[in-house]
Amino acid sequence: MGLKIYLNGKLVEASEAKISVFDHGLLYGDGVFEGIRSYGSLVFKLKEHVDRLYESAHTILLKIPLSKQAMTQAVVSTLKANKLTDAYIRLVVTRGPGDLGLDPRKCEKATLFIITDKIVLYPDRVYKDGMEIVTVPTPRNLPEALNPQIKSLNYLNNILAKIEATNAGVQEALMLSAHGYVAECTGDNIFIVKDGALLTPPPYAGLLRGITRGCVMDLARKARVAVREEMMTRHDLYNAEECFLTGTAAEIAPIVKIDGRVIGAGKPGKVTLKLMRNFRALTKVDGVKY
Repeated sequence: MGLKIYLNGKLVEASEAKISVFDHGLLYGDGVFEGIRSYGSLVFKLKEHVDRLYESAHTILLKIPLSKQAMTQAVVSTLKANKLTDAYIRLVVTRGPGDLGLDPRKCEKATLFIITDKIVLYPDRVYKDGMEIVTVPTPRNLPEALNPQIKSLNYLNNILAKIEATNAGVQEALMLSAHGYVAECTGDNIFIVKDGALLTPPPYAGLLRGITRGCVMDLARKARVAVREEMMTRHDLYNAEECFLTGTAAEIAPIVKIDGRVIGAGKPGKVTLKLMRNFRALTKVDGVKY
């Protein structure tokens, strides 16, 4: 028996998990998603992820065919069916099948699927030694054009930046706003430590309010580290004492070089390491048990 996928109310074999070629999620990226992690049979921050999924859907006038409670149960059922205790969970809701036009009213019912599997975003050495990133030419979408709080299936902006990172020989790329301010990376939020304070760009710079981002800010405050949202340039990043990325798949990933500039001492700093420890401890206690 292979991997089972939740598709429109049923658990099916991965080979049988099929959607229409007329689905607007495929044709136009019209849909929303969430990436979630489970640790030791505990789905981390499941409520927060489900809430954000429904907020994204509400903003684009997409009706999800399940209640939040039923969605939570569907996630748990899919994990149990695949006998996974440590997993990556992808919730996807598309506009559903329609015609070849853009009009979402032609799509009668949304498509919903849940994938539970393993994920390894970065190798272990990244968390031990840190990694290098570069700034890429592709700017982040204008927030006024596509609000970054909508976690939509249209990720081409991020993919183009990821291609540029790959071409530069690094694993992740820093994306700037159209005005040249630091926004976020292709799949992660970014933080720096400067003068003992933790700094990160504000949402209006053009970034997603990451669930992990929020967790890290709370953990820092509990550790009596000052936390501020500030507009930043690359100059601020280059001269930081520490730098790291946050994301569901990445967790907390230390950054030791940006555009050839060594950050701080060139290794993961003490604030970063403490937050990494505290975050890993949090994943063992905060979530939905299954």
